[in-house]
Amino acid sequence: MFNLTDGKKLVSVARRTVEKYFKEKRFVMEKGELNQKIGVFVTIENFPDKSLRGCIGFPYPSISLWEGVQKAAFSAAFEDPRFLPLKKEEMNKIVFEVSILTEPMLIEVKHPEEYFERIKIGEDGLIIQNGFLSGLLLPQVPSQYNWDVKEFLDNLCFKAGLTPDFIFHKNTKIWKFQCQVFYEKEPGGKIAELIKNK
Repeated sequence: MFNLTDGKKLVSVARRTVEKYFKEKRFVMEKGELNQKIGVFVTIENFPDKSLRGCIGFPYPSISLWEGVQKAAFSAAFEDPRFLPLKKEEMNKIVFEVSILTEPMLIEVKHPEEYFERIKIGEDGLIIQNGFLSGLLLPQVPSQYNWDVKEFLDNLCFKAGLTPDFIFHKNTKIWKFQCQVFYEKEPGGKIAELIKNK
């Protein structure tokens, strides 16, 4: 678990990474003390409507948290294929959110129907994989859209380029993970921790 002081540092460096790019026209990595290897995602949202502007991350603990936040922030701002690259004039109209992931664990089931009992809305994020296709949704997403578990799984399939019936295919695998989430309440403003739904 990370404390709010850690969260403030992480969200702040995510914003600084993007600001530095506009000033120096290149990706500049800064050193920090939160260097344990852990999965992390950075989400950028338009403010105040909270519509998505970019989201990129590393689901597995392959690089340090401090490095991962900066790389994810840069990619979410400029390399998310779903959106045009962020413009400098948008900086006062967006908020940053950092999600720190537990290591994904395979949900082992004998029958796919068991998924509906093993997934908790507001707590679990999901990764689905079938062959070369995969998709990930963070745990805060179904809460934001008021999805139930079926809607969560349907949209997870869509994210991977699969149809919803693929959760019943024998070659499909689903992992779940949890997140600790820190976010800006307003552009460049106060940073808080998102409390999980119980």
